[in-house]
Formats: sequence, structure tokens, C-alpha cells
Amino acid sequence: MSVPHYGDFGKSLNDLLNKDYPVGSAKLEVNTTTSNGIKFTVTGNKDNKTGNIVSELKTKYSDKARGLTVTEHWNAANVIGAQVELQDAIAAGVKLDVSGSIHPSNGAKNAKAVVEFKQANVFTRSSVDLFSKAGPTIHTDAVVGSDGFILGGDVAYNVNDATIHRYNLATGYATSEYQVGIHATGKFSHFTAFYFHKVNKQVDAGAKAIWNKAASDAVSIEVGTKYTLDNQTFVKAKIDNVGRLGLGYTQILRPGVKLALGGSFDTTRLHENVHRVGLSFILEN
Repeated sequence: MSVPHYGDFGKSLNDLLNKDYPVGSAKLEVNTTTSNGIKFTVTGNKDNKTGNIVSELKTKYSDKARGLTVTEHWNAANVIGAQVELQDAIAAGVKLDVSGSIHPSNGAKNAKAVVEFKQANVFTRSSVDLFSKAGPTIHTDAVVGSDGFILGGDVAYNVNDATIHRYNLATGYATSEYQVGIHATGKFSHFTAFYFHKVNKQVDAGAKAIWNKAASDAVSIEVGTKYTLDNQTFVKAKIDNVGRLGLGYTQILRPGVKLALGGSFDTTRLHENVHRVGLSFILEN
């Protein structure tokens, strides 16, 4: 098992607890792919509370033979962006990634350059945020692993004031059946411990505990599970220590058509109007 990218540390549990819960909004996503490999994605997301609609048009072209991927996007806020990725062109395991966006109306812009290196037991990435408000900022993260044990960390260094703005550390153990780990963020003031267990082909389960040292001594706990009914359908449920219950139902109605329903319910205030529901409808050819 290869080591994950630092940003994907604990991804299996994060997906279990956060993905497929389209709460508080109604989302429509349409994906189409042309014969020459260009993928078009149109998304629209309506906030049920405010009524605001966020939409985006994205095109993505991949040339697998050359390791080249080009992505362009334009959203309803009139932000135009592009990303160019080049995989294994310089050397095996090396990826170059340049992205940026601009708001034509007010001139706001950002740009980021990333160099990534990946092998079986190491995954490291460095990026430069060129238009950060605090000045050019260098972000570096690395993960190393052996026999299931994983150790990783990241740091952000501001060039203008020559200071370290962020440093985090993560460690854990992973197999094909289960994963455990602890993540220290916020300059070692915020701690998250988690576990994820693939119980069998139908059932996944997991939990996390969060302690914010700067806020209080209280620990937040959340547990969740996923049950696969068949190849087209699964249900999910989660609950935390303050009584917030999340429920999700996802079904592939036919090849290329997926419907997801979700709800968040405060079990301590069942008779009050504080609950949220939502849905997601995805079409793909």
C-alpha cells in the first residue's frame, strides 16, 4: 500500500463522515465526455436557506500518453480559472501543477505553482502561492511510510516576513482492512484522533475525536457507518456527542444517473425547525 498525500491523511474516514450527505442544498451536476477525451462538467447548487444558486462550467482535457491534463473553469461569480498538470514528464513520480484564476471585474487574481514527488514509501509536495495577501508563501508537506506505519507533516513559510505561519503533524497505521491515526494541527493546538474499519464487503464504520486545546477541555466525538445494500444502493448514518444525527441515501438509478438524499437532525430539539435536508442529482455519460 503506497503512502497517501498529506492532504488525504484520514481520507477514508472523512469520506465516510462527510461525503454523500447533501444537506441544506439541492445540487445538479451533469458530466459529459467527448470522443477525443474532453470532459465537460456543469454544476448548480441552490442553498435551501438563502435561495442563492452557485453554478460553474468546467472543461477538462487529458492526454494520458503525455501525462498532460488541462482544466478550465468559469463560475457564476465571474471567476475564470485554469490548471495545467504534467505527470512523469521530467522523471518518474514527478508532477508539475500550475493553476490560477482571475476576476475580470475587480482584477482579483491568484496563482500557485506545485511540484510533487511520489514513490511507494514517500509522497512530498511543495507549492508557492504567488499572490497571497500576506505575501508569497511556500507550502511544503511530506509523508513517509513503511509496513503500514505513516508519518507526515506540513509547514507554510512566508517569504516577506520570514516567518513560519503554519506547521502540522500526522501519524498513523493503515492496512487494507483498517486505519488509525492522530493529527495535530493549528501549531499543535488542535488534535484529531480517528479510526476507520472496513468490517466486511457491506459495512464500513469509523469514528473521530477532536480536542481544541485553545477552546476548552471538552472533546467532540463523531461516529458513522455505511451499509451497502447492493451494487447500486447504500445508506449512511452518523451522530456526534451533542446529538446531531446525519442520514444519507444514495442510489444509482441507471448507469450514469445517481441520486443522493441527505438530512441533518438535532435529536435534542426534534420539535423545532432546526433540521436540514437536501438532495444531489448527478448525470454522467
